Amino acid sequence: MLEGREADTLAEWLKKHPEVQVITRDRSGAYAEGASRGAPQAVQCADRWHLWKNLGEAVEKTVLGHRGCLTEPAVDDVRGEGDTVADGAAEVSPSPTPVAEPAVSGEAAESGLAARIRQRYAAVQSLRAQGKGIRAVARELDLDRKTARRYFQAGSVEELVSKTASRSSLLDEYKPYLHQRFNDGCANVSQLVREIREQGYGGSAQTVYRYLRPFRSTGKAPESAPRPPKIREVVGWIMRDPDNLPDDDGQRLKAVLARCPELEATRRHVGAFASMIRDLRGDLLPDWMDRVRADNLPALRSFVNGLRQDLAAVTAGLTLTWSNGPTEGAVNRAKYLKRQSFGRAKLDLLRKRILLTT
Repeated sequence: MLEGREADTLAEWLKKHPEVQVITRDRSGAYAEGASRGAPQAVQCADRWHLWKNLGEAVEKTVLGHRGCLTEPAVDDVRGEGDTVADGAAEVSPSPTPVAEPAVSGEAAESGLAARIRQRYAAVQSLRAQGKGIRAVARELDLDRKTARRYFQAGSVEELVSKTASRSSLLDEYKPYLHQRFNDGCANVSQLVREIREQGYGGSAQTVYRYLRPFRSTGKAPESAPRPPKIREVVGWIMRDPDNLPDDDGQRLKAVLARCPELEATRRHVGAFASMIRDLRGDLLPDWMDRVRADNLPALRSFVNGLRQDLAAVTAGLTLTWSNGPTEGAVNRAKYLKRQSFGRAKLDLLRKRILLTT
């Protein structure tokens, strides 16, 4: 048990243990520096689980940047300019279906929310520039500490805006059912709320009322488009072994990739990286990084730049059999005990509790 996570602390401990020959670690720069200074004789291996986790984070950013590709195009969009009506068939213009404007348009709501996010981000960063910490920022702006930390540590305001825009509504899953019931003649909001709550809806009745209100002027709800997959769903599909992906999920992923060359390239790179991890082929890493850099995938390029800064350890991690896997359970248990005693005990008690539960 070390008293901190600083490079100096780790280096001092390693100098007392010259017998150490291999060090497996996560991607922390402090651990890399401490290991280099304290045990220059040891081989450093970047842990494969952490490498996969870092790649998954890059994939999530990529999917988020191309979330517009997740929605299936409308039928009118699929028809190309060269498509014509068959000879002898009269071209009938379909009667326009009135689509009521929602009480508050999606763009207006999003822009209003985006404006609030930008204002809050500016306020948090202003206090940060004055040298104030997260607790002081949360107290001064009357924010929850987790919220203050999110705004405090965000790389840019666009990162916060894009994440908020990708959130789904509690009502999304039930919209097709509401459209069908409304068109069947049931416009009683209380009845509809009861029905979807029986199906698992956990939102308010007011949300349902606001959503259905525009349809009352036309007496008809428009055809409900299929729900696009969520960001995390697509990330999971891309990161999974295609052979273990359920047929339905595989078909939905195939449709998304057909609409987005960037996500198709991402899936290809992920599969190649997974093969390197499975087969311990670290010798293929340089070629893989070059292929990623040749594509227009900023998040994956950033991931590759991080690998280049830690190339020796990453290559060793993808080549040698060593990993953090056998110890991650013990680390998780130690963190659990630490959180139980946070603010109420010191290191000596934590060390005893960990030893007694080992």
